[in-house]
Amino acid sequence: MDEQLVQKSVTAFMADNVMRAKFVGAKTVLVPSVDFVGLGDYNRDSGFATGGVTLSHKSYTLTRDRGRTFTIDREDMDEIGVSNLAGQLMGEFVRTEVAPEVDAYTLSKLAKIANDESQTETLAQGKTIENGCVALLTKLIADVNDKAGYDEPLVAFLNPTVYNAIMNSEEIQRRLDIGDFEKGNINTTVKMLNGCALIPVSDRRMKTAYTFNDGVTSGQTDGGFAPSGNAQNIGAIVLPKKAASLIKKTEKIRVFEPDQNQSLDAYKFDYRIYYDLLVPDSKKSTVFAYVY
Repeated sequence: MDEQLVQKSVTAFMADNVMRAKFVGAKTVLVPSVDFVGLGDYNRDSGFATGGVTLSHKSYTLTRDRGRTFTIDREDMDEIGVSNLAGQLMGEFVRTEVAPEVDAYTLSKLAKIANDESQTETLAQGKTIENGCVALLTKLIADVNDKAGYDEPLVAFLNPTVYNAIMNSEEIQRRLDIGDFEKGNINTTVKMLNGCALIPVSDRRMKTAYTFNDGVTSGQTDGGFAPSGNAQNIGAIVLPKKAASLIKKTEKIRVFEPDQNQSLDAYKFDYRIYYDLLVPDSKKSTVFAYVY
């Protein structure tokens, strides 16, 4: 299930950025932070200027606790066998429902951070996405490099409109490179601009606000997610690859055979994922976006 999520989610690589996170209680995670003082002059008589290192932990509360349960009647089972069927069933569920929702939540949160920090760019006056996308994207990349430095690998999430405009622009074709992009144990090949990986994302996952249905309330029983009525389009988000951390406390599947199921003569499948996206305060200045 974890490999399915990494493969199908465009933001799952952010789980690679979690550094020694420690859970305290059910919902709180402590993430370490290290602060140094700068260099001072060395004195040949008194030696080194005295300084210190501050090691602290900041607490974050996870907010995304999501799950579903499914049943398949005993008589509907065929010769495939339950273990094989369970893998196919839950793999398809992760591909079609879990990965899109994790991406939608993660990208909308990144866009909100960019907006809250007043780090959004707009198209130049008189330009459209078709003829202004290159200047827009290079400006976003330059903004991030200015804050994060030029030695940090960057990633750009682009909605279909912006990505297609970039790919169809004759202005940029000679500047695009092909590079490897690593997420978990999976390596993929992506287009790159000035060392920044360009990741196309479906329009459904690139909105600024979502409603996440609880699966129980009337009108929300189908579960899943949908853009909020006031949602805007996210055209692009650019940030250092290591700026955000996707922390998962739980990603679990359980399978119960009919004889273990007390309610129905059916196989029962449970899936739960408990996670959140964390961006340290020191990294928020490196998240830039284009919203329209």
